[in-house]
Amino acid sequence: AAPPPPSPCERPLPSNLLPAMVHKDLYKTLNIPQSADTDGIRKAYRILALRYHPEKAPDAVAAELFQEIAEAFVVLANSKLRAIYDQYGYEGLQNGAPEGATGFTDPFTFHGDAMRVFRDFFAVENPFHEIFPSQDEYGLASNPDLQRTRRKQDQPLERDLNVSLEEAYLGCVKKMKISRKVLSDDGHTTSVKDKILTIQVKPGWKEGTRITFPKDGDQGPNNIPSDLVFVLKYKPHPRFSRVGMDLVHTASVTLADALTGCIIELVTLDGRKLSLPVNDMIRPGYEMRIPNEGMPHTKAPTKKGDLILRFNILFPHSLNEERRALVRQALL
Repeated sequence: AAPPPPSPCERPLPSNLLPAMVHKDLYKTLNIPQSADTDGIRKAYRILALRYHPEKAPDAVAAELFQEIAEAFVVLANSKLRAIYDQYGYEGLQNGAPEGATGFTDPFTFHGDAMRVFRDFFAVENPFHEIFPSQDEYGLASNPDLQRTRRKQDQPLERDLNVSLEEAYLGCVKKMKISRKVLSDDGHTTSVKDKILTIQVKPGWKEGTRITFPKDGDQGPNNIPSDLVFVLKYKPHPRFSRVGMDLVHTASVTLADALTGCIIELVTLDGRKLSLPVNDMIRPGYEMRIPNEGMPHTKAPTKKGDLILRFNILFPHSLNEERRALVRQALL
């Protein structure tokens, strides 16, 4: 009887799939090491594609290099194609490589449209206009059809950054978690990923201060990511409000204290206890100013605004005749 056929796992690889049979060195084409990461691959393609773009180097040699660079980028920027190429070489891409126990991957053939790769990468046919806005050395900026395809940046995305008055007074570090779309290795599809942004709030920052993270918005093949802008907002505070560089506190005092003097006890934003004697007669609209107890100046934190005391005079609900007479006698 004839011997049974070998099982799929025992089947020898065709000679055209052996790693030694490599006829195209895609890493050499992009002038990168085999250990290059995705950023390195994209950076290399960007440099070479701009160098050998037909509008910049209109000769046959450059056109061929432009094609080879595009093909190398398409393969190496795709993690699955790159893995096949690394193990089985270029022939493994063309003929299919073993996959699972019995299967083979689909053969890969470069579509041959290097300009399509270029457009998808830059999301524009004329990136030179953005890279060299004040120059026209490549002769592309004068082409209105190319200008219309120029990639535009999305509008900035604004979010509130809520801080307490204590945090604005002392300074603090805020960690903000955002979710955004990120381009995959193939340069076309996106996935949602989280990112932690760190914001150093400096002492004295005013409400409305804007903190910008350039191009941290959603990524896409045809857009420049928007800037992400955090706008500082103060949480309501039980004791203080801010006016310019000054802090304002409104103290409630009895009519007797308003007429005869009192001491205002107050806890500052950094936890100190102040005892502030009021010797003047408190009348409607009266304010008391304490120097250097306000908000710190951002550029000179040792320099501070003032603390302004305002007063809410509490009148008695009623007076008997005897007390009315005494008040009248005291005031007349």
